[in-house]
Amino acid sequence: MSAPTTEQTAEQAAGPRTYEVRTYGCQMNVHDSERLTGLLEDAGYVAAPADETADVVVFNTCAVRENADNRLYGNLGHLAPVKAERPGMQIAVGGCLAQKDRGEITRRAPWVDVVFGTHNIGSLPVLLERARVAEEAQVEIEESLEVFPSTLPTKRESAYAAWVSVSVGCNNTCTFCIVPALRGKEKDRRPGDVLAEIEALVAEGVSEVTLLGQNVNTYGVEFGDRLAFGKLLRACGEIDGLERVRFTSPHPSSFTDDVIEAMAQTPNVMPQLHMPLQSGSDAVLRAMRRSYRQDRFLGIIDRVRAAMPDAAITTDIIVGFPGETEADFEQTLHVVEQARFASAFTFQYSKRPGTPAADLPDQIDPALVQDRYERLVEAVNRIAWEENQRQLGRRVELLVAEGEGRKDQTTHRLSGRAPDNRLVHFTPVDEAGATVDVRPGDLVETTVTYAAPHHLVADGAVRVRRTRSGDAWELRNTAPTAPDTRVSLGLPTVGLPA
Repeated sequence: MSAPTTEQTAEQAAGPRTYEVRTYGCQMNVHDSERLTGLLEDAGYVAAPADETADVVVFNTCAVRENADNRLYGNLGHLAPVKAERPGMQIAVGGCLAQKDRGEITRRAPWVDVVFGTHNIGSLPVLLERARVAEEAQVEIEESLEVFPSTLPTKRESAYAAWVSVSVGCNNTCTFCIVPALRGKEKDRRPGDVLAEIEALVAEGVSEVTLLGQNVNTYGVEFGDRLAFGKLLRACGEIDGLERVRFTSPHPSSFTDDVIEAMAQTPNVMPQLHMPLQSGSDAVLRAMRRSYRQDRFLGIIDRVRAAMPDAAITTDIIVGFPGETEADFEQTLHVVEQARFASAFTFQYSKRPGTPAADLPDQIDPALVQDRYERLVEAVNRIAWEENQRQLGRRVELLVAEGEGRKDQTTHRLSGRAPDNRLVHFTPVDEAGATVDVRPGDLVETTVTYAAPHHLVADGAVRVRRTRSGDAWELRNTAPTAPDTRVSLGLPTVGLPA
């Protein structure tokens, strides 16, 4: 056996190599980043302390918005001089933008060491090592999924809440969306595999899971059961210790009444629904290739509210799609008024190369798009505030979230999510006004006393239910070797109200 080189000896003396994962985009990217961190730690890397530059920086990218490219190359540019002064530092780029741009990334940023796609995140440790040995960039983009991401090692960001992917890819052909081209056709996991993962998570202390898919309610298409998603929700209701189940995102065209019934009849499925609208105009929906119309969308909302009167419904809306007229935009405002969304993620249409909409005529003047966008945001915020004011005096059970909550000069508050996913800042005190011990993952019952457009406040006494999830959080965060996961989120998570 040959003796180690001077460089290898120096590396061994310095200890294990450190990493940081920077995540942009949707929940599926957050899910994938937890797999990337798990893979790196399995390969011997450790999370970099928050105040240090990592030996390996991984960008898990999004390609949905127009400025995604600029954001990535700007961040890569900032790291170029840092890398130049740190021999052995590596930069990797993965995710949807990597799948789209492929060799373009190393052309524009030749200091990048590894580029990998959405279908081969499991290759990252091997590609990093190959790049080190060969001393040249490694680009590996698979065209189809070979290993389902959920089967890879995982380092979860939370001790009490987890993402569980039921499918990847999408069979829709929306003209504004590049995701199907980057993530491929829908691939479904078998129900038994999904449920086994959830049961294992619950055994570790997780009390809330969010089921993920580009279009969760077409789950089952691969194994021929169009009612599979509703059955999966009901099966989740049979798992002891699983307090809360959420899912995102469904598609209005394939949303069926059996899912509404499963939500209403399964106690641990939360009364919250993220239903992307995109536009309220039938003409624009047709141009978007969204295979539903305004009446169908509002009909789903009505049936959900009939089955679950307290359900909070959120959405996504695009303003300024090519050809959108003032009358079309007014139809979007009409749906917003009728649906009474608890919150909405609103976007100005941005042209994405490779999508059919990028070549459509009648692209809208940016000043007009901005005007419509501001009017839409005003309507969304007004309605969200009105809906939040209806929560005053309501008794709610909150799953306590990680973080400090809000502080002012007189009050220290923690934060939690109500069953309908509304964010509530609460004061952790008992009937006598004494501070009570509350941990992330515990459940508290309290009463809403104040409403703002994007959050609620509960300043009364709380009743605390200590949970195994709180125990798991405490174990993770009080152990001498408590990890710093450093999965940093670069964009708001789509589908979760702010």
